Amino acid sequence: MPPRSTRSVAPLEDDDYPAFTMGRAADMLGTTPAFLRALDEHRLINPLRSAGGHRRYSRYQLRVAARARELVDQGTPIEAACRIVILEDQLEEAQRLNEQLRTPGREPRPRTTA
Repeated sequence: MPPRSTRSVAPLEDDDYPAFTMGRAADMLGTTPAFLRALDEHRLINPLRSAGGHRRYSRYQLRVAARARELVDQGTPIEAACRIVILEDQLEEAQRLNEQLRTPGREPRPRTTA
């Protein structure tokens, strides 16, 4: 049996960890790298860059991209789809913060955005 690794699995559990290359992200979403670049151009997602300059996507960013793709597949122009997803994300965040403020003893913590 191989020795157990002492490395943390925390990045595997972190929704914001940039674990996926553009090609892998496109495959997972069933789309093209050009679609992901368009989402970046419209400022819906801002992937981190590797040392070599390659885009790296997190699971959270892939969920955002998947939602945009749903809207585009339904005939929504990409600019409008990006705006809708941004507004949905802002609403969800506002509702989460509102709930935290209503709960005694909990400090509101904003989520880091894509």
